[in-house]
Amino acid sequence: MPLPAQTAAAAQAPAAVAPVLVASDLDRTLIYSSAALALGMPDAQAPRLLCVEVHESKPLSYMTEEAAGLLERLTAEAVFVPTTTRTRKQYQRIQLPGREPKYAICANGGHILVDGVTDADWHASVLRRLAEECAPLSEVRAYLTATTDLSWVRKHRVAEDLFAYLVVERERLPEDWLERFGAWAGERGWTVSLQGRKVYAVPKPLTKSAAVLEVARRTGASLTLAAGDSLLDADLLLAADRAWRPGHGELADSDWTAPHLDVLAERGVAAGEEILRRFRAAAAV
Repeated sequence: MPLPAQTAAAAQAPAAVAPVLVASDLDRTLIYSSAALALGMPDAQAPRLLCVEVHESKPLSYMTEEAAGLLERLTAEAVFVPTTTRTRKQYQRIQLPGREPKYAICANGGHILVDGVTDADWHASVLRRLAEECAPLSEVRAYLTATTDLSWVRKHRVAEDLFAYLVVERERLPEDWLERFGAWAGERGWTVSLQGRKVYAVPKPLTKSAAVLEVARRTGASLTLAAGDSLLDADLLLAADRAWRPGHGELADSDWTAPHLDVLAERGVAAGEEILRRFRAAAAV
């Protein structure tokens, strides 16, 4: 039986505060290739950059040093969840500043990593849903092989045996092919999007938002914040309590918006820095 002093101390102890969950896309949202930096200022005024990804012994992705400091502080203040369409192998090349995330979402929601390890139960539930609701990946790959031309397709790729994408010469992409492919795929439970030089074919149930909602459930998050730039981020932004998108990307090109979405004027690596600044301000409220 607790002593009276212990009982009084327990009664005065503050209740645990539910955490804020920050789910952010990575590429062209928080981190940027050299081609995507959009450094429009004179060279002498350009921000100092931190390399956060090396691939084949070459620097690949960057953020500003100011953004790196903001992210380091954010990881100590909130549950930060990198949320990416990258495969696990591609994600693991990235070395973000700050505390190592407890959770990360890869393959557009196909994998939830917990301390760097795939949650097998979540992945199995995703596979069951895809099998029940969508045509198999092999059927989509067969269509791509039959209808594409090497004069405009540079690479055929499969990500984690979950979805497919092409790397294309965008200026040579036949005008009607994307529309025909989108209609064909839609009838089979898949979505198609053109993002930069990549054409993605993704099963409709494979979403970042479903994985983020699961992480929010596990952490008991009181508030979910999100950011992203591409069409594959739209469901993530819609599922969040507050969301941001940069002034570049497919969502910006289509003027996509939502009532709880803030549209930033910043483009390129400066947008990544501003997104982190907004995350910290919102998490502190």
